[in-house]
Amino acid sequence: MSAEHHPIAPPSRDPAAFAVFYQQQFDTVLGFVTRRTDSVHLAADLTADIFLTALEQADSYDARRGAPVAWLYGISRNVLAAHFRGNVRELNAVARIAGQRMLDDQDVSAIEGRIDAAREARGLAARHAALSEPLRAVLDLVAVDGLAVREAAKALGISAATARVRLHRARKALQKAMPESGTTSTSVNALLEAAS
Repeated sequence: MSAEHHPIAPPSRDPAAFAVFYQQQFDTVLGFVTRRTDSVHLAADLTADIFLTALEQADSYDARRGAPVAWLYGISRNVLAAHFRGNVRELNAVARIAGQRMLDDQDVSAIEGRIDAAREARGLAARHAALSEPLRAVLDLVAVDGLAVREAAKALGISAATARVRLHRARKALQKAMPESGTTSTSVNALLEAAS
């Protein structure tokens, strides 16, 4: 059926009226799109996008500015231009990273090592925070600040024997709080060695 027998329906947001407009204009829009792309799937997607945009903008159609098909061609050009602009941005992004070195096994191992070390440090910090203040104070002065047990005792105003007992209890508490993996972490080992 040609437009001579059935006048072209203007676009409308009314579903029934838009269905008539869609049926009349589908081949026109599909032809417009297929002349600009060689992908069947892309042509179908873009045609759907054009009609969706036309439905959303149906209220903006003004018969004084031209025939419905001209209005639809304007929408078609805008939808295709937006698609191809996005495609160019994507291709440019791919080109920018194409020259970048991807991660090799050694890089992945190094990143995994950093993640494990950070997890271990968070666990150690949590176990350290769980110690009582007197145990934490002796442990910090000996393991972190590098004081001898006798010097830590003087700084805390306690006897050297009390400092040794607290340090022993702190070390045992840290070892006991270790995960069930059966191995003591590197950071805990280093801290316990420093506290010896």
